[in-house]
Amino acid sequence: MATSEVTFLIVKPENGAIWDLVRLLIVGDKKCYAKFLECSGVDDYVVDEDDCNGSVGGEVDDLRWVIFVSILVRKILKVFEKPLEWTGYFLEFLLNLFSLNGSFLGLLYNILHGKLVIPQRGTETFISSIGHIDGRINLYKTESLTKEFTQPDFIDKNLQLGMGHRALMDLYMMSSKLAYENENVVKNVVNHHWKMHFVDFYNCWNDYQKESSTQVFILCDKPKDANLILISFRGTEPFDADDWITDFEYYWYEIPNLGKVHMGFLEALGLGNRENVTTFHELFVKNAKSTNSENVDVTIAHPQQQPPERSTAYHTVRRKLKSLLTEHENARFVVTGHSLGGALAILFPTMLVIHEETDVMKRLSGVYTYGQPRIGNRQLGKFMEAHLEHPVPKYFRVVYNNDLVPRLPYDDKTFLYKHFGVCMYYNCLYVEQNVHEEPNRNFFGPRFVLPVYLNAAWEFIRSFTMGYIYGSEYKESLESVLFRLVGLFLPGISAHSPVNYVNSVRLGRQKSV
Repeated sequence: MATSEVTFLIVKPENGAIWDLVRLLIVGDKKCYAKFLECSGVDDYVVDEDDCNGSVGGEVDDLRWVIFVSILVRKILKVFEKPLEWTGYFLEFLLNLFSLNGSFLGLLYNILHGKLVIPQRGTETFISSIGHIDGRINLYKTESLTKEFTQPDFIDKNLQLGMGHRALMDLYMMSSKLAYENENVVKNVVNHHWKMHFVDFYNCWNDYQKESSTQVFILCDKPKDANLILISFRGTEPFDADDWITDFEYYWYEIPNLGKVHMGFLEALGLGNRENVTTFHELFVKNAKSTNSENVDVTIAHPQQQPPERSTAYHTVRRKLKSLLTEHENARFVVTGHSLGGALAILFPTMLVIHEETDVMKRLSGVYTYGQPRIGNRQLGKFMEAHLEHPVPKYFRVVYNNDLVPRLPYDDKTFLYKHFGVCMYYNCLYVEQNVHEEPNRNFFGPRFVLPVYLNAAWEFIRSFTMGYIYGSEYKESLESVLFRLVGLFLPGISAHSPVNYVNSVRLGRQKSV
């Protein structure tokens, strides 16, 4: 494939001022488009490649409003990036200070008696804000699940069940939630509460963000002769502006003959950098399949840019997965994640297919995502469905009620993003439906405005009664209740809470026909 055929679309908010943004919205100034848009070979948006260098035509005029909103959201998030980070840092410290000292009264007592416990980040007692919103760490029916794992053909049998095994679904969701924690917390929970085997935890390099912002951990059901290898990617950090920007972005890179892929998610896996689009191109046009050394892949993805100590998520996890599959001859592997982690969870096997890792893919048991944003267009979805739906479905996408994130990036003629796979949708009463697409697929439909806010109010009121209705393990924390209060103003954000997904998996019931 010639370089001139490379197709991508990038919106660059930093290239224009607020006045340029206003002119773009009001009069559709073509010079403003040229400032904000960087593209190549984009037939869906422009007449030809020259349009990106001065005059924009075709359907680009129809993009005026959505480009304005996208750039405005990014600019606002960038302005509040540091304050948001500092708020999260302070809030997590405060939450841990209270929890380690036994609430407000306990804190006063410890201060007066010189017994104050100071939270230490990175320790097994320092819990993330997500962990405080949903403090549950024990699995649903842990003992019975552990016994079932001792059966050598357990995973193969339950591959046919898909979403039907509630304890397994809970393990995958709880692992997705646990990925928000630091390594010591993850190791402690896996080894001592779940009675499984913690393998490793990785902080992987994102070359665009210039930091180790992609986190993933791996566990096995037991240290030797394991039946299950579980890979869990961390989701969107509540106080990380870059994570939210990635979810809201719709920039894409087109993999030749396969379809368009979300560029931010590729970057999070360490597969390129939008500042040098050829890093994506070189990855796909060369033979990226590993031979004798995994370092070949890193060189292709980041020529002369990737220091060896800065490991990327895709190559690191793939290398470890191959080693584990060799070590555990009967094991199958599952990939899971919540939010941004769900996008990386489905993109990881997508890249394994693209890189012709046939032997590895044969041992994939399933991909389970929760509140996952869209990762590409319909062409990519059809390509992956051919590899994940036969002989039985292996990709299951769980969506709770009015969660905003699964509705991003938008699915319309402008954005071209499409979900694929089996969608298990839960309404606010935890009634589950197997649907092709979640209702209100772009979230902002006018007929859904009132129901969205009514649902948020209902969920807020219900949060006070969950412990009485379903038992003490469902009693919501004060942090969770306050987060639902935010939902009265931003219902799509509060619906994204892991609390809703854990409850859906554990309490969900089939819709009666």
